[in-house]
Amino acid sequence: MTCTSNSWLYCLAILLLITIVESAEQPHLSNENGVKTSVFLSPKFVLEPGSVSNKDYYDIDFPRGHIALKSFNAEVVDEAGNPIPLHETYLHHWVVLRYHKRKGVDIPKYHGNVGFNQSDYVVRNNGVCDKDLSQYFGIGSETRRTATHIPDPYGIEIGNPVEIPHGYEEKWMLNVHAIDTRGVRDKSGCTECRCDLYNVTVDEDGHALPPDYNGGLRCCHDGTKCRVKEGFYGVKRSLYLRYKVKYIDWDASIVPVKIYILDVTDIWTRSDESKGVRSRHNCLIEYEVESCDIGEANDRCTHTKTLSVGLPTSGDVIYGVAHQHAGGIGSTLYGQDGRVICSSNPIYGEGNEAGNEAGYIVGMSTCYPVPGSVKISDGEILTLVSNYSSAQRHTGVMGLFYILVADSSTKPDIALHAPAHSLITRHHLQ
Repeated sequence: MTCTSNSWLYCLAILLLITIVESAEQPHLSNENGVKTSVFLSPKFVLEPGSVSNKDYYDIDFPRGHIALKSFNAEVVDEAGNPIPLHETYLHHWVVLRYHKRKGVDIPKYHGNVGFNQSDYVVRNNGVCDKDLSQYFGIGSETRRTATHIPDPYGIEIGNPVEIPHGYEEKWMLNVHAIDTRGVRDKSGCTECRCDLYNVTVDEDGHALPPDYNGGLRCCHDGTKCRVKEGFYGVKRSLYLRYKVKYIDWDASIVPVKIYILDVTDIWTRSDESKGVRSRHNCLIEYEVESCDIGEANDRCTHTKTLSVGLPTSGDVIYGVAHQHAGGIGSTLYGQDGRVICSSNPIYGEGNEAGNEAGYIVGMSTCYPVPGSVKISDGEILTLVSNYSSAQRHTGVMGLFYILVADSSTKPDIALHAPAHSLITRHHLQ
């Protein structure tokens, strides 16, 4: 590029922009007291007012080696690294999945929802859904103010060479579902993916939507657009999911945890060996909350959905958190004897800035029981209760519960590993 005396300011601006983009693309690594922190950017996704991006990104940047994951946090940012508020771009969800890819097979980092190649296969979490919800981490609008830290001496073990099949290598996939709500006619309707606002009658596979399906993921798939106010103009802009991963090198003193994601819509079929029936979990992921009767007091307008389900293993609960959408008023997981295993409540924003957007869920309270104090027994039936306000109708809501469970037979040296302040219930981002 040749710069003349008349265009040196323009050239300087271009060089500055190139420097910003190149520096943003480089992962940042730090190391403090053995805890390593890596910060990455997802591939770029471009949005304009009303548009939706819901793409899968394969072989993303991720820490490598035999390590223990300690936390994963993420947020949407622009090209300059500025956080984008939810009232401009609504982060419906992001999820991170682990998979194994056959070595020597050239598979592009396809930015679309094409599923995994036959040479790949997903390394699922420990359950319980048969098909979906196999992620290791993943939340939505609450991402900025929800604690994800896993206390010492626990960690999510990854990269163990013994667990990676011969001829394969470990990779990671990221799904980001974002909705640009600048200038739309109905922000809450767009974020709840109401089908009439998207003018959608078929899903992304071309299948006709049921007549009673009013809104949800099937109406706000990649490439759709929510209705924008007439005459509104807004520029296209390039955005990224910036994600920060904390981890430590694996050693024998770390206690591994198992990941379980419960879904209140799960249609659970119990196993029956006498009839040759195995346990099945058909998780529907989302559901609709009907509005309460006209004239009913608002404080009594609560929609409650309940699931009774068993885990395939026992152990100590180390961490717990729920995932709800706007309108959610809290979710609780109970043991078979009625004891509270974890109660997780939404934090609603009160302002305009990123992380405190009024009317949006900007965080979920989390549970960090003292290790060994909250146990799940073999064969125990758990009850999940998800509560939403039904003062108005809500479409496409979710009632998920994410727990980490450690083997009760392992005796961690708590005094050696865990500071006292990490063993309490947390209601804000660490």
